[in-house]
Amino acid sequence: MSKQTNSNVLVLHTVAEVRTWRQTQQEQNKSVGYVATMGALHAGHLNLVDAAAEQCDSVIVSIFVNPAQFAPHEDLDRYPRTLPDDISKLAAATLPPGTTRTVFAPSVAEMYPRGITTDRAQQRGTFVEVLGLSEMLEGGTRPHFFRGVATVVAKLFHIIMPDHAFFGQKDVQQCCVLRAMVQDLHFPLKLHVVPTVRDPEDGLALSSRNVYLSPEQRLRAPSFYRGLCRARDLFDDGIVSRENLIAAVEEEAAAGALDIEYISLSNPEDLSELESVGSSGAVLSGAWRMGTTRLIDNILLGFNF
Repeated sequence: MSKQTNSNVLVLHTVAEVRTWRQTQQEQNKSVGYVATMGALHAGHLNLVDAAAEQCDSVIVSIFVNPAQFAPHEDLDRYPRTLPDDISKLAAATLPPGTTRTVFAPSVAEMYPRGITTDRAQQRGTFVEVLGLSEMLEGGTRPHFFRGVATVVAKLFHIIMPDHAFFGQKDVQQCCVLRAMVQDLHFPLKLHVVPTVRDPEDGLALSSRNVYLSPEQRLRAPSFYRGLCRARDLFDDGIVSRENLIAAVEEEAAAGALDIEYISLSNPEDLSELESVGSSGAVLSGAWRMGTTRLIDNILLGFNF
């Protein structure tokens, strides 16, 4: 049924294998925590695994580069695929005694039996859309993205049937979209948002795409986070206006010569743009490019998930 690639990691490749595994977990009365990834695992992913292991008996990590969330001009073909290394990192992770660790690494054909193309106009089959939230922020420049994310995560939730699912705050809009999907489609699970893991030296959010940065780009990339921190300091001092908070980010980004795509101050419930931070708090976020690499980051002001 499966391949034991490492002594303590069970690797599954088909839906049928996962369903058999899930039935065993249920029969043994084990709670299941789930972490969705596209592989190229780093400390941020492993932090999600740690969070899952703290609350659940079994942890399952999906490793799948999802074509449906890429456009034809994006980096699907060059996205890092490092399955053996990923499995080794999961095997080496220090988890509570008795925690079982499983990887679901399906093929594209397994996840999309009717086929899939990155050309949305040519796609056929069943897809999931979270209207309203998906069009905001990242959806402005990547209109295909959250349709692909919601579709594949809905499939994975249905296949794995986790009790708990863990996602990173770095992808804050994704967290908002998936939270709404879980509510709207009545998935019987609890979704957890785990704080962003950052480089301890300069605060750059860990991302699989950081490997694309040249040494010179890597030095400049943390400028955006420095701007976010300046804005958070202003907020802590009572400054709540959009103009002042975004200006703080813009100044630091300009100092780092970042090619800014957008900076947003948005409502955490519907992601609509705010003129000031109110009692519900706000998400201060943005995206920028360094050469052909696109990065995102955010902080939360006045609220937590």
